[in-house]
Amino acid sequence: MANEKIRVGVIGAGGNTTKLHIPGLQAQDGVEIQSVANRTMASGQRVADEFGIPGVAADWQEIVENPDIDAVCIGTWPYMHAPMTIAALEQGKHVLCEARMALNSDQGRDMLAASRRAPRCVAQIVPAPHTLAFDQTIIEMIGAGYIGDLIALDARIAVASGFPNPNSPTHWRHDRDLSGNNIMSMGIWYEAMMRWVGPMASVFATGQSVVSHRDDGSGRRVTMTIPDHVDIIGRMEQGGQIRFNVSTVLGHAPAVIDVCLFGTNGTLRLCQTGADPLTLYAGERGGDGLAPVTIDPAKKGAWRVEEEFINAIRGVEAVSHTDFTTAVKYMEWTDAVTRSLRTGQAIDLPLMG
Repeated sequence: MANEKIRVGVIGAGGNTTKLHIPGLQAQDGVEIQSVANRTMASGQRVADEFGIPGVAADWQEIVENPDIDAVCIGTWPYMHAPMTIAALEQGKHVLCEARMALNSDQGRDMLAASRRAPRCVAQIVPAPHTLAFDQTIIEMIGAGYIGDLIALDARIAVASGFPNPNSPTHWRHDRDLSGNNIMSMGIWYEAMMRWVGPMASVFATGQSVVSHRDDGSGRRVTMTIPDHVDIIGRMEQGGQIRFNVSTVLGHAPAVIDVCLFGTNGTLRLCQTGADPLTLYAGERGGDGLAPVTIDPAKKGAWRVEEEFINAIRGVEAVSHTDFTTAVKYMEWTDAVTRSLRTGQAIDLPLMG
C-alpha cells in the first residue's frame, strides 16, 4: 500500500482518540478516516461532525466487516480490545489498539496469536508516552556502561496523587470487569522501564484499596477491588533488583515521578517535582553528585504513534512503540502482580500461561 489511500475506521472515540489518534491519522498523507463507531450513534455523530468523518457505524462489527476499510483504530476500554483486535485481524485489517493491551495476559496472547496468523497486517499497541523524550539517552548511557551493572531500580510514581477522597467519582479504571488486572499507571511505567533495563524475573507485591468504596453515580456504594496503593519488589532478568511503588492516595508526595537506576559505577534519576518538568539527572562514581543531563534534540523522542502506524502499513518502518510481543510481556507482568497480591507469594516470570 505504498502509494494507495489508507482508509481507517475508528472504534471508540474517547479522550485519547479524539485528542491524539483521529487528528494524528488525519495529518498523514493519503489517509482517510471513513467511519466511526462510538457507544451510541448520537455520540458517534458528534465526533464525525467535529472531525469531518463521512460515516457513522451502528456498532464495531460494522467497522470490522466493512470491506472498504483497511485499518482500524481501537480506542475502547481494555475489556473489548481482544475481541475487536482479533476480529479485525481475521478480516485482514491493520490494527492500532489503545493501551493497555487487554484485560489479562491470556487475552494478550490470543491477540498476539491472531497477529501471527495475519502476518501482512500491522498490529500495534499505543505506547507509554511519558518517557519518550528521554528513552534513547537513557538506553545509550546504560549501554555505554555509564551506570555499570544495575544494582537497583527504585521507582515511585504518585501522578495525580493526593490524600484519600472517598467522594471522588467512580472511574472505569476502578472496575475490574472493564479494566482487568491493570492497576493505576503501573503498566505504563513498567513498559517504559522495560525499554531501559528489560523485564523482571520475579514479582512480589502488596497493596491496598485505601478508598475502599465509592458511589457509582446512582447512589449505590461500590467496593473497590483494584488497589490504589501498590508496592512491588523483585529481581531483574539482567541482574539487580527493583522496588516500585505506585499510588494515587499519597498527600504531599515529595515527587510525582522519581525513578532512580543505581549501578556499580553511576546513577541515573528521572524526576518530576511539583509543576517542574520531568528531568533526567546523572552522576558517576567519584563525581560531585547528580547533575541535569542535557538531552540532544536529535535523540529526543516524541509522540508519533499514528505516523509510525501508517508508515508500517506502507512498509517504510517497523513498529517499535509498541509491538504485540512487548505488550504481552507487560501483560504477563501485570498478571504476576495480581497473582502475588492475591496469594501473598512471589511469582516467577515469564508466566507459563
